Amino acid sequence: MNLSSLIRSFTVPLLPPPHSIVPSRIDGAENGIAIECSNLNYSIASGQRKMLPILRDCSFSVPSGQLWMLLGPNGCGKSTLLKILAGLLKPTKGSLHVKRPRSFVFQNPDHQVVMPTVEADVAFGLGKLNLTHDEVRSKVANALDAVGMSEYLQRPVQTLSGGQKQRVAIAGALAEACKVLLLDELTTFLDESDQFGVIKAVKNSLGDSGEVTALWVTHRLEELEYADGAFYMEDGKIVMQGDGASILNFIKTRQISYIDRINR
Repeated sequence: MNLSSLIRSFTVPLLPPPHSIVPSRIDGAENGIAIECSNLNYSIASGQRKMLPILRDCSFSVPSGQLWMLLGPNGCGKSTLLKILAGLLKPTKGSLHVKRPRSFVFQNPDHQVVMPTVEADVAFGLGKLNLTHDEVRSKVANALDAVGMSEYLQRPVQTLSGGQKQRVAIAGALAEACKVLLLDELTTFLDESDQFGVIKAVKNSLGDSGEVTALWVTHRLEELEYADGAFYMEDGKIVMQGDGASILNFIKTRQISYIDRINR
């Protein structure tokens, strides 16, 4: 189910976020928060030498060890926000804390999985660390086990499905002991089987230790079932946050309101 084509400019009052995750200060390492942002703004220069706002005073936080999802219509700023959290873009204003190491996993796995075999690709990022051969093999094995790809260790990458490649990309981040996974619409090009295989791989990678946290950008409402919580963005702002069921009901209400307005 794609929400982008149904939700546009209908406005509702900004709803207060749950008190348990309202950011008050950027001290995530001390309060069990993996991602915390306060009044993030991001603008780009337009053709008329004016600044065009993309993000507007975004404030939110993600608890450590959980999978949260970020939804909203096309052009609302989701991918821009994710790239700022990954350090790929610098905010115009505001403050943020993201646990490190952090890893950005792209929508298209072919942009990230580049080595000839699964083992070589997962081990690729470990080359910058001073590890023995046995240590590298152990980290690769543990990471592949976390995403259910252990049996594909020697498999040529070109023989994998899109979902399997995404799981290899996630394993590469886990092998480097990343604390935060930033996941940009991983299931856009995947069939249903691969879609839920990737979601389960992310959930398994979080484990019970609370060491790994994931923020997942998606358009697919059915994926909310797997989230510990979610945010809904519109026009560069976070306008709703809560559990998956609350976000789903919020989106469906907005869809109905928008369709009623069109019919009137």
